[in-house]
Amino acid sequence: MIKVLGMALYGPLAASTRYRLGQYVPGLATHGIDLKICHLLGDDYLRRRFSGSAPSMATMLQAGFNRFADLWGQQKYDQIMLHCELLPLMPGWLERTLIRRPYIYDFDDAFYLKYRSSRFAVTSPFLGSKFDTVMAGAAAVTAGNHVLGQYARQHNANTHYLPTVVDTDRYLPKPAGRNGVFTVGWIGSPSTAPYLFDLVEPLSVLGQEGAVRLIVIGGKAPAIPNVTITELDWQERTEIDLINTFDVGVMPLPDDVWARGKCAFKLIQYMACAVPVIASPVGANIDVVTDECGLLAATHQEWVEALRMMRDQPSKRTGMGRASRERIVQHYSLHRNLPILASVIRKVEES
Repeated sequence: MIKVLGMALYGPLAASTRYRLGQYVPGLATHGIDLKICHLLGDDYLRRRFSGSAPSMATMLQAGFNRFADLWGQQKYDQIMLHCELLPLMPGWLERTLIRRPYIYDFDDAFYLKYRSSRFAVTSPFLGSKFDTVMAGAAAVTAGNHVLGQYARQHNANTHYLPTVVDTDRYLPKPAGRNGVFTVGWIGSPSTAPYLFDLVEPLSVLGQEGAVRLIVIGGKAPAIPNVTITELDWQERTEIDLINTFDVGVMPLPDDVWARGKCAFKLIQYMACAVPVIASPVGANIDVVTDECGLLAATHQEWVEALRMMRDQPSKRTGMGRASRERIVQHYSLHRNLPILASVIRKVEES
């Protein structure tokens, strides 16, 4: 049995921890790989962050102590799978030094931009290339989309494309959950909810033509004239049922370097439930959405036209939903990608 310690930045409340590490644990065991996951910042930290409050100093000190305790015990493992970063504000060379086992670096956002942003301008000269250093020292890199993979390959030739996927045995279509009002849906977090402002004008136009409902799960919706808005807290036990109430799922994004690193995960969630999609033509959205599954919209007018088509052609909408489900099963499912991750881990062990 190959023993792997998964070191995540956040606890299981973070989707990236659940879907890039947690959901693989049972399947990897069938491949002779024992993955144990630890994290630096727990769920309470995320709850406080999303509510706008700061964690206590005692909480942060305890998190740091726990992280070093996990590093102290790393010799019990054959390799490490590092997701995002080991410790914020720690130089890459020091992270490489502290990890004493062969490691896989895994990421699903443009983390390499973190310490180059204006927020970290003071530390940028020292930390701007942190993730380049961490990637270069890895035995392998797994990247959540092709943009991230292209960047990683500049620093590590042993980079593998591993999209963020769903378990299609759990994400199942339940079209009976939809009612007669044309329903547009979005799922995400407070940090990504501001992207919804791009839909204020298109949805308002559509609302002038007939009843439209917008369901927002996990974030704050903007005020949209002529549209009925329902805001719902995210809960793991209800998210699939709620997605199944959507007639169409949306993913607006700005065309910037950070957004190009997004892995289109909400599209994958919608499509697994046979919900057709409309998305901005940015980053992984372009890879995930085909003409058979949904529509890409770059301008407000294109969003209006795409929304109208989804509203006015229910039979086409249903066909796109079926094609969406098939695309996820074939390319973005846990069944499809589990062997890829298992192979990466085994090759690291053999090298």
